[in-house]
Amino acid sequence: MTDFRQLGARLSNWGRWGPDDERGTLNHITPADLVAAAALIRTGKVFDLGIPFGSDGPQAPGGSRINPVLLMSETGRGQDFGDDVHYADDYVFMPLQAASQWDALAHVYYDGLMYNGFSAESITGRGAAHCSIDRLGKGVVGRGVLLDVARLRGVPWLEPLDVITADDLDEACTRQGVTVGRGDILLIRTGWRQKWLTERAAAAWRSPQPGLGIDCCEWLAGREVAAVGSDNRAVEVLPARPPNAFLPLHMVLIRDMGMPLAEILDFEELSDDCAADGVWEFFLCAPPIKFTGAVGSPINPLALK
Repeated sequence: MTDFRQLGARLSNWGRWGPDDERGTLNHITPADLVAAAALIRTGKVFDLGIPFGSDGPQAPGGSRINPVLLMSETGRGQDFGDDVHYADDYVFMPLQAASQWDALAHVYYDGLMYNGFSAESITGRGAAHCSIDRLGKGVVGRGVLLDVARLRGVPWLEPLDVITADDLDEACTRQGVTVGRGDILLIRTGWRQKWLTERAAAAWRSPQPGLGIDCCEWLAGREVAAVGSDNRAVEVLPARPPNAFLPLHMVLIRDMGMPLAEILDFEELSDDCAADGVWEFFLCAPPIKFTGAVGSPINPLALK
């Protein structure tokens, strides 16, 4: 059984970028990396990796999160501004992690401490004083790489509890002819989005589900990956392997290494295009919304080839 505390201590980035750092592994992305990533835009193709934020989303009834609720505050009816002009207005009630989203570095913690040693006591009813999503406000942008594990296995989607190992990531890199290195934003396709589009069964989509196993932490750390995203609910396999651990990969990647995680993404169009042209790298732009003190943010990432 892997002790995530021991693994986290070995892979810890606390203090690596100074005692006040709240950006974590995004520090791996340099200005030179951004210039190189921009050169990956060759054809002008744009791929939308976010899912719709609607009432028919994948959040199951009875869970801790609900699907977004759109409320119209103005429809234009009953207005009289002259010249027969009108306006509509609206607002949304939703958890910030209801659909495609980034986890901030304040999202999880253990032993009373979050990333870089900041006290979890600094998370209050008014938000997180440290490591909140607005600290990543300059955005998550750079070279993106998609590893299509479902396609590698020859299935539309992985089965529940299917653990993606470090060996699987190596094999995907070899088969796809792509490398993953320092400053890359790694995207993992499990096919779980396709499962949702096919079945529309929120309870079955929610858990159990496939995802990264704990041994992938060492793989990601060794390559100095900047951030990780997936098309499933939690990036990691759920329930956790080994059993009786709650989100151990989250704890190591976010709390110990300072690596932001993106969840509930849509790689279907992108993966088909990558398989067709054999190009699995692209320019990725995925900035969070700067909600002050929040521990997550909705996103609509764009991949450009």
